Amino acid sequence: MNFELSEEARMIRESVRKFAEEEIRPLAHDLDKKEEFSVELTKKMGELGLFGIFIPEKYGGVGLGYIEYIIAVEEIARIDGSQAATLAAHNSLGVGPLYYYGNDLQKEKYIPSLCTGENLWGFGLTEPDAGSDAGGTRTTAILCPEDENSWIINGSKIFITNASSPITLGSTVQTVTGKKAGGKKEYTCFLVDTGTEGFETRTMHDKMMWRGSNTAELFFDDVKVSDNNLLGERGDGFHIMLDTLDRGRLSIAAMGLGAAQGAFDLALKYARERIQFNKPISTFQGTAFKLSDMAVEIEAARNLLYKAAWLCDNGKDFKKESAMAKLYTSEVAHRCVNNAVQIHGGYGLMKEYEVERLYRDQRVLEIGEGTSEIQRLVIARYLGCYDDAKMK
Repeated sequence: MNFELSEEARMIRESVRKFAEEEIRPLAHDLDKKEEFSVELTKKMGELGLFGIFIPEKYGGVGLGYIEYIIAVEEIARIDGSQAATLAAHNSLGVGPLYYYGNDLQKEKYIPSLCTGENLWGFGLTEPDAGSDAGGTRTTAILCPEDENSWIINGSKIFITNASSPITLGSTVQTVTGKKAGGKKEYTCFLVDTGTEGFETRTMHDKMMWRGSNTAELFFDDVKVSDNNLLGERGDGFHIMLDTLDRGRLSIAAMGLGAAQGAFDLALKYARERIQFNKPISTFQGTAFKLSDMAVEIEAARNLLYKAAWLCDNGKDFKKESAMAKLYTSEVAHRCVNNAVQIHGGYGLMKEYEVERLYRDQRVLEIGEGTSEIQRLVIARYLGCYDDAKMK
């Protein structure tokens, strides 16, 4: 077993940490306060090569692996969950499906500009009545009566990251295109470009967390797209979505790890500087034990996540470990930010202290891209707790 990171991974950590400290940290508070998406920071992340990290160079990517990718997300999340959300969603949910399931024409058309930060791409799965139950999708696509090579999409999506920013190029959308044998729904994915007639995006406001990232509602009113907009084959939609979420869990886990590390760093620094009863509060057992517990859990979380990413990079089955990493790191982050706020005392409740924002941003990690309850269900299925035939 070799726990040494590659030279590329170490360089990614060093360069991204420097970028996050120097470029993101000075702006994070105001972007959160104003609930403002930063096109400038997004393009700078693109210039640094953070979009398309695992995409081959022939399409404009960097050609590295998932370990390097999650380290980049981890380092951004250590400073700001909003920018990490933009990065994670765009890579895992935006570019990922296009690369793994798009045809050559689709890859050549969309991916190059998505690897530079010039454009973003959304991932339309969640609906008002279909969250954890992805099979509850109601958005439909039917063959156009006047044109057998076109489809008409109707429905809506909600909580879609990067889908209504000023630089969003389009979104991948799961639809119901009929029924398969046995009466089960047939799901198909379509690529819908921003500006297509009948396709409307609305930015969602008043979020508790990720206030500097873009979150949207999508509305489809007789949106006409051609067969060329199918992602994969007809009926492959559910498989594409589930495979995408398996990979996406790695990036959400990286956000949890980054939030936990960021909270720990702030708490340790504050505890060593805060004087009470004539000595630093880091010397009090109640504080020291909290910091020790945080350090242990962060180390365990990092090893679990990096193992899952290593399995992915090496073509091995990583789905169970991906769910485990997403579950564990998000809940470790919960405990770490909670302890960090406690160590800060009253100051931890004030917005001028970074730990307050980390506390809010963490909460979505136990909900987004599969709740903690869903992760436990996924893991339990891999453990053989359920009869698969009855669960389908």
